[in-house]
Amino acid sequence: MDDAIIAERHESEVPSGCGPLLPTDSADAKPLRQQIFEHVRAAGRAARTDVTRALGISAGSATTLTADLISAGLLREVEGLPREAGRGRPPVALEVVPEGHHVIGIKLSDETHSAVLTDFAGHTLADASLHTPSSPKTLDAMLDEIDALMQRVLQAAEKSLSDISAVGIGMSGMVDNDAGTVPWSPLLTERDIDIASAFVSRFGVPLHVDNDVNVLTLAELWFGAGRSMSDFAVVTIEHGVGMGLVLDNQLFRGSRGMGLELGHTKVQLDGALCRCGQRGCLEAYLADYALAREAATALHRNPRNLQSPATMLEALFTQAKSGNEAARTIFRRAGRYLSVGLSNVIQLFDPELIILSGERMKYDYLYADEVLAEMQKLTLNAGRTPCRIETHAWGDLVWARGATALALAAVTDAALGDMRT
Repeated sequence: MDDAIIAERHESEVPSGCGPLLPTDSADAKPLRQQIFEHVRAAGRAARTDVTRALGISAGSATTLTADLISAGLLREVEGLPREAGRGRPPVALEVVPEGHHVIGIKLSDETHSAVLTDFAGHTLADASLHTPSSPKTLDAMLDEIDALMQRVLQAAEKSLSDISAVGIGMSGMVDNDAGTVPWSPLLTERDIDIASAFVSRFGVPLHVDNDVNVLTLAELWFGAGRSMSDFAVVTIEHGVGMGLVLDNQLFRGSRGMGLELGHTKVQLDGALCRCGQRGCLEAYLADYALAREAATALHRNPRNLQSPATMLEALFTQAKSGNEAARTIFRRAGRYLSVGLSNVIQLFDPELIILSGERMKYDYLYADEVLAEMQKLTLNAGRTPCRIETHAWGDLVWARGATALALAAVTDAALGDMRT
């Protein structure tokens, strides 16, 4: 089967913006010039009066700082806002200069890698996918696959690698975003890999890497349901079980950058074997390989056959929908473990919203009413509004788009840092 390569152009003349819509209350808030730039990008287009109201600054400061941003080629003036009462010239608005920078976001996975190429305003220009052998790889082999994928998306966007300011990558496992290293990933045969240095050495482009659930959380924060929320969590069920968390309108990674490994929290001592090598992890009861392991018994298949976990799960789900009680029991059991995991998230972080996402959310048994009801029973809800649960069954391209947010944030910091210098 041919890999899909789809080039996308802007569908409307008025951009919708990207990035968090709410300011942070953090003590280490960004410099005012950067706050103005990011406000304009989030709004898509904004008049200077909008900037002054949103950030609580004087008109003089807004005029001076936006002039700096225009002079630096980061913002530009456009006539794109509606006129008041239909009279006079349209108010002059500001927008990001989209061609100022371009980035690529990549989602690495077991069977299909995905990439999205965007401009500096966050508009998607092209996307691509690449099917790969489903087995752990050496770093060199993974870089070969990344190379092939980037060539596809660059060709679709009619760009070259020299046009790219940064690349963001999301991948499963334990990833140190600050150091650019991967202590462990089920996608790689090696441990403690300095992937950022290896990437720069080969391609000459800065790389920013993070856990794949963190980049999906960034997709919600920059482009999705979390743009106007200060606190929410994302829980994913795919080849593993992951979690991302936004606190005070910012992605929270833990004190050492590798926290929130929900899939490797323990739900049963000496329980089922997890692919991390330990026993009793939540992932060992919910992830696709765990359900496929159960499916082999329920469907009377040889567990050592060559069927992929995805194929086994599709067969299991079909049997469950057809009334096979053994298949239904597997999904119900997985749902109960999910309710335990979600209740723990609520007890620990008390988020306003939990977004359930990932390919396995197409199996409705995992978010059935009884699963959510049991989650509420396991949670101390007295005197407070229950946590909302939403299900977003996104495809891999949304994860890749979240990786573009990782790269865009880094490029923005670098560009505004140059201005400070």
